[in-house]
Amino acid sequence: MSCLKCLKYTMCVVNFIFFICGASVFGLGIYLMTFSRFSSLLPSLQAMNIANTLFITGIIITCVSFLGFLGALKENRCLLISFFILLFILMLAELAAACLLLMYETQIDTFIDDDLKKGLQNSRKNRQLHNNTIEDDWDKVQTTFHCCGITNHTQWGTPVPESCNDKATRKYWPHGCFTKLKDTFEKNLLNTGISVIVICIIEVLGMCFTMTLFCHISRSGLGYK
Repeated sequence: MSCLKCLKYTMCVVNFIFFICGASVFGLGIYLMTFSRFSSLLPSLQAMNIANTLFITGIIITCVSFLGFLGALKENRCLLISFFILLFILMLAELAAACLLLMYETQIDTFIDDDLKKGLQNSRKNRQLHNNTIEDDWDKVQTTFHCCGITNHTQWGTPVPESCNDKATRKYWPHGCFTKLKDTFEKNLLNTGISVIVICIIEVLGMCFTMTLFCHISRSGLGYK
């Protein structure tokens, strides 16, 4: 009985921590949606910019962790089984996304390259309308990754954004942003893979703990309350 009590309160504490993290991510998403300008680097995926992604991720983490916390605290079978099902669906979605990325890597590269071209054209038009006084996602990416355009600065035409300049040498960054972003992703592929595996392990442990607590409640005949 003491072990089950320990399991119950462990689930409560862990889910409460995830609830706080989810609420923080949710708040950050709202902040970026309210105060930041996003020009859509990828027009076809405009709805999936950083702000919206954080907003949706925060909602999912908050809702799932709240179910787990309340289910464990109240020892409610209905909430616990809902938490188990949601965790299982999330794990399947993550594994499916990872498999699709591996299977369609070439097609995804082509799609991103074409979409970046559309995004760059849209950015050029916006700059012309605002006399090159506007800043957008392209400036953030070019400043952060020290790149210019998709493959080089010539794709911007005239004038080239200030974010393309190396302030030390006053020359344009020699590498394109598509190459830089792809290289950065490949360099962090191992870390990304480890993170996905760790998340899946946490989800599996959560499902195991949930089912253990669920079975105990069922044997105790506490019902669905």
